[in-house]
Amino acid sequence: MALTSNFPTAIFQNDNAIKQEEIRRRQLAEAAEKRQKETTYRGVKNPEAVERKKKKQEEIEKQEMTTPASGGGGGLKWQMG
Repeated sequence: MALTSNFPTAIFQNDNAIKQEEIRRRQLAEAAEKRQKETTYRGVKNPEAVERKKKKQEEIEKQEMTTPASGGGGGLKWQMG
């Protein structure tokens, strides 16, 4: 009977340990993400502007790939005369 009286305490301790592990895992993931951002933008004054430029460039490239090329290359025509 002594074993059953400690049973709820053991469950609580196990749940507490699991919660602590989850918290620790989340903190480690956040710290790794922060370090990665810091190394990515080291020496960059405005990282948001860099991200905007990168996204805009990707959109332009994607658009170029999806739109069919029209015969002359960019729609410019030479006019002589």
